[in-house]
Amino acid sequence: MKVSLKFVHRATPTTPRSSTSHARRAAVAALLVAGLTATACAPQTSDSGSDKDEKTGTLRVWLFQEVNNKPKQEVVDRAVADFKKANDGADVKVEYIPVETRAEKIKAAFNDPKSAPDIIEYGNTDTAGYVKDGGLADITKEFGEWTESKDTDPTARESVTVDGKVYGAPYFVGVRALYYRTDIFKDLGLDVPKTQAELISTAKKIRAEKPELYGLAVGGAYTYGAMPFLWSHDGNIATESGGTYRSAIDSAAAQKGIKAYTSLFGDDNCPASKCAGMGGNDTVTAFASGKAGMAIGGDFSHAAVEAGKVKGNYAVVPLPGVKEGDIAPAFAGGNNVGVLKSTPRRTLAVELMKELADKKTQGELFDAMGFLPTYTDVREDAAKNKPFIKPFIDTLASGAKFVPASPAWGQIDASLVLPTMFQEVVSGRKDVAAAAKDAAKKMNDAFGTAG
Repeated sequence: MKVSLKFVHRATPTTPRSSTSHARRAAVAALLVAGLTATACAPQTSDSGSDKDEKTGTLRVWLFQEVNNKPKQEVVDRAVADFKKANDGADVKVEYIPVETRAEKIKAAFNDPKSAPDIIEYGNTDTAGYVKDGGLADITKEFGEWTESKDTDPTARESVTVDGKVYGAPYFVGVRALYYRTDIFKDLGLDVPKTQAELISTAKKIRAEKPELYGLAVGGAYTYGAMPFLWSHDGNIATESGGTYRSAIDSAAAQKGIKAYTSLFGDDNCPASKCAGMGGNDTVTAFASGKAGMAIGGDFSHAAVEAGKVKGNYAVVPLPGVKEGDIAPAFAGGNNVGVLKSTPRRTLAVELMKELADKKTQGELFDAMGFLPTYTDVREDAAKNKPFIKPFIDTLASGAKFVPASPAWGQIDASLVLPTMFQEVVSGRKDVAAAAKDAAKKMNDAFGTAG
């Protein structure tokens, strides 16, 4: 979704942790093959829509598992209870699935309607691919008739729209900023970094003074934590011309950003042996548990950090850019909730989707998890009541970026192309130029296949 404010899934697939580089490489290779197989070989299901519309029965829902899932589950449970009161004879079964394995699991559901859920939560980086696969139901009519939809942020609405048709309801907005330990900064006499160079040097100072900590927790599988480094150096993931995408990950500017990010992997900050396989949730967990001086986390990470050991001893600022005063462009994310085309209970599924994504539920999700609402009026009220979201609002206002709006992105993401690139660099297997060149080739192959 384009540059202004585009919303997407905020988590990144992670590779298994390992104590040796050989094991990590084997794990990454296995995941890469599995991702490519699932994405390239699975048959499309564009004709799998159900002609049934049963008004009773059990609706199955797949939502994403969070680092600290209990507050989310409590909000969802209330929404489900309201739905069941209003729909006699309907029941709901909610399953929380790992973000990291969503691609294979949801693809399999598209291809097996009998065992598929009725509703899924999905990152809007996945929208175009899921629509191409024929998995999501076109709910343009129902969305247009939904009273609350008129207050949906226009860019959030765009995140569920493909070729003018609506395929879900925006669920929340997500963006990342810099979490840092105020107690450690005070103890070591450190200033909050104002540039990316200062960020890197500050991270290494923390590690030098407190070797039991990561200075800045980073992950080789944390794609959306790495992207701000690439974008702030004027790099990009891909370029688009006439509806066709081509990788730009190997451009000179992008390589500068890759070098900046990968310089944070090492014994002087975050050892590659431990950090190469870490994803976004891993880095947030490290920070929340008191094992890192800084971390790049989202507004959606707030609840997990508050529940951790660092409660009361941290603050958040926008991630600095290359020049003082600049904010590094963030990956503007967020999730959607959609109805599967194969559901035999379409009307009930659409009603439950609206219950899960309405203003009341989004407001409660913000209070419970820190997820920014997609409704402009609800978000304005949230900003007044919760000062902690100001750094994230400022980050969005400074200009956020997005991944290529191509069905190929789902394949690129599931195949771990960018995590593999970062891991090849931090493990020493390839230099930045070679790793970026190989990643660009894989991306272009995917773009070419997607058309």
